[in-house]
Amino acid sequence: MKKKELEYELESITEVLSKIDSKDRVLDFLLDLMTEKEMLEFSRRFEVAKMLDQGISYARIERKTNMSSTTIARISKALKWNNMWYMNALNIIKWEY
Repeated sequence: MKKKELEYELESITEVLSKIDSKDRVLDFLLDLMTEKEMLEFSRRFEVAKMLDQGISYARIERKTNMSSTTIARISKALKWNNMWYMNALNIIKWEY
């Protein structure tokens, strides 16, 4: 699916997420929106990004997250080349600590 098609399909969801005023409300919305399995997959992908940013090896990430090396490589590539949004998200949470 092309980015424009995804933007159209996700427009309502991204609009809602951008306007929710608390982490608790975001979580409640996501719990209603996705299955537990989908939520875990979503969370693990971001966990992989955090671990890659810390320089942790693919093998260790695979063991800890149960994500495939292909998925880890795709996230690694996105960290380096895809508009830097993983890095932007990582920087947002770094400022919280």
